[in-house]
Amino acid sequence: MKSLKLISSAITMLICFVTFAQERTITGTVTDVSSAPLPGVTVYIQKTKTTAVTNYEGQYSIKAQKGDFLVFTYVGMDTQTVVVKDSNIINVILKENSSQLQEVVVTAYGVSKKRQMTAASVMIQGRVISNNQYVPSPSVTTNYESESISARNEPMYIVDGVRIKADQMAKINPNDIDDVKVLKDATATSLYGTKAANGAVVIATKNGLYKNLSEKDLDFKLNQITPIRPAEPTQEDYNAFVENAFESPKTAPLSTFSIDVDNASYTNIRRFINNGQEVPKDAVRVEEMVNFFKYTYPQPKDQHPFSINTELSYSPWNYKNQILRIGLQGKNIPTDDLPASNLVFLIDVSGSMGDANKLPLLQQSMKILVNELRAKDNVAIVVYAGAAGLVLPPTSGDEKETIIDALDALQAGGSTAGGEGIELAYKIAAENFIKGGNNRVILATDGDFNVGSSSDSDMEKLIEQKRKTGVFLTCLGYGMGNYKDSKMEILADKGNGNYAYIDNIQEANRFLGKEFKGSMFAIAKDVKIQIEFNPKQVQAYRLIGYENRKLRPEDFKNDAIDAGELGSNHTVTALYEIIPAGVSSDYLKEQPDALKYTKTETNSNNYSNELATIKFRYKKPDGDKSIEMVNVIENKWVSLEKASDDFKFSTAVAWFGLKLRDSKLIADKSPKEIVKLAKQGKSNDSEGYKAEFIRLAESAKQYN
Repeated sequence: MKSLKLISSAITMLICFVTFAQERTITGTVTDVSSAPLPGVTVYIQKTKTTAVTNYEGQYSIKAQKGDFLVFTYVGMDTQTVVVKDSNIINVILKENSSQLQEVVVTAYGVSKKRQMTAASVMIQGRVISNNQYVPSPSVTTNYESESISARNEPMYIVDGVRIKADQMAKINPNDIDDVKVLKDATATSLYGTKAANGAVVIATKNGLYKNLSEKDLDFKLNQITPIRPAEPTQEDYNAFVENAFESPKTAPLSTFSIDVDNASYTNIRRFINNGQEVPKDAVRVEEMVNFFKYTYPQPKDQHPFSINTELSYSPWNYKNQILRIGLQGKNIPTDDLPASNLVFLIDVSGSMGDANKLPLLQQSMKILVNELRAKDNVAIVVYAGAAGLVLPPTSGDEKETIIDALDALQAGGSTAGGEGIELAYKIAAENFIKGGNNRVILATDGDFNVGSSSDSDMEKLIEQKRKTGVFLTCLGYGMGNYKDSKMEILADKGNGNYAYIDNIQEANRFLGKEFKGSMFAIAKDVKIQIEFNPKQVQAYRLIGYENRKLRPEDFKNDAIDAGELGSNHTVTALYEIIPAGVSSDYLKEQPDALKYTKTETNSNNYSNELATIKFRYKKPDGDKSIEMVNVIENKWVSLEKASDDFKFSTAVAWFGLKLRDSKLIADKSPKEIVKLAKQGKSNDSEGYKAEFIRLAESAKQYN
């Protein structure tokens, strides 16, 4: 009998050993249909219930055997089951579940300080949208299938020890919430009985506002509180500006401006809309919204670094008017042919950067950029708080672990000596300057400079001085509530730079990963555009957006005047609205009489078919003398129905921006028509950004 037990024990051990030997680590990435990573997705083995959760980049790791069924669940998405076969990498794309989206309860949850989340998270239509975006907030699941919460299958809600109903839950002020716990299964029923079989959401308010209240008193108190949106950004700063008016080519024959490749305004607006907040009028820069998206302009075919493309059609918001679209396409340079980079990360580690959507997101963002670096690239890291310091000397791009360790060690605290940080960063960049290379300071901050050179004029003078060193500047903005967009815009505009607002890890991946070449490698600098409209064809014109980029006519040929840079494979789009000759318009002031001493029109018929002449000036990245290009635009238009998809979509984006600014120069402000036009132009959208814009435009209806 004893020998039989030994044999049985040996067989059991052998089976366990074989099972363990067959087990291996499965890794992969979970994304949505637009290829955006999904953090917080539950991944479990159907047989053993062994569970893993995706990280901020949608990545997971789980031990499984061949033949196991992996189940991927996410609130508002279709559950997907995949069989483990020979490969150790399983990537999954989850699709939205329309029926679940209708059933999920729309409520506002406060968050635990232990989770380092600074404000409420809002679960809207089954997708978690939080103030810091990349940190998943708690979601309620009732079993391993991640069922949606419907009226027939909802959790119990407990606030300060008092049970409340779902409709009462929605009335709680998110800013009053101190902590949230989500309990499931036996943990919930052991505390609250069978009524908590579907889970329990346990909420504690900061001051115990609802403790020991009767149901009647609780209901009365909740009804006195108006449901609010997330805290409004009362301390955020934006430069005020007046939108461009219509001008007559008789009195203003030349329109001159600098290109703008920034797109910070769009991502900032996206943040407001996703948080259910009203968009500040001065946060809307229409040109940055339009230039967030990429358009299918042809590559240049001559010696110049960009191609020029124009298209003329009718205005969707003023049917009597026309829209002229001007598009530039930067040359796409293969990564291997790009020059070596000398980069200095200038990172704000002051106390204001302590929130989860600031320094922690910043650190994750910079890691994406580090992954793009090559052995011939160098990176140094300068930080500033009460003072500025060098935390990583110039380090080769192939020493990624060293660079990432330096990033992970950063902590927030102290005041913000932004001026000292800029001085030190440019000093390090100059000492390691690569002739013919990509020399660039990358400033990452919330823009809240409050020590040293703090005024906008001081910052402008400082950055204009540093621009002369030949070092380019990229500004990355983070955070909310005290975000200083005005300072960030000045730095980028005056420092041979570009500017992006990073609202989540997906945006960091787009700007610093997928569009790394365009964001970090300039192929032309000080790019200026000057257009002369033909008075025979154009009664009046106005440049849509670019209010902060307009130049005087004499600045066009002045090489000392700074203008925007164009990156590898970058696109730039500008739109003009035109009132054709002979068209009556409510937006047009009384036209001046013919001037005695100024010839404003040509009597020749040679130019009768020309709409305008457009000129461009640019410098090579390491050049000081500008090069000029000239194109003639024919007075040749197509109907809006026959216009290109890019024309329709870019015009729809501009239309939405003008609506957000409450422009007095658009007759039709219909959200339905804006969305309709955007849908007509939604093509070449492999990354899903255009589809996202359409969702934003649709969801923003109630706030406009």
